[in-house]
Amino acid sequence: MPVPLPSSRPKEVKLFRNNRSQAVRIPAEFELPGDRVLIRREGTRLIIEPIARPADIVELLAEWKKEAPLGPEDRFPDVEDIPARPEKIF
Repeated sequence: MPVPLPSSRPKEVKLFRNNRSQAVRIPAEFELPGDRVLIRREGTRLIIEPIARPADIVELLAEWKKEAPLGPEDRFPDVEDIPARPEKIF
């Protein structure tokens, strides 16, 4: 579904509680694609943006390439490989 162009005029919407979180009702004309968004604060404003998902594996790999390389703390520790011993199981 295409994302509608932003409205030139703000619209008042209702805030409500969802368990311990505050939630906002988003009117249909402001509907965002997907089921997850990014939210950030800029001064007193909250900015809600759709998360752009990679369309295919090529785009996904391109996104991963932007990440910083893993450091030594991210490596698996060396594990001593102990040979198996025969066991009696009756």
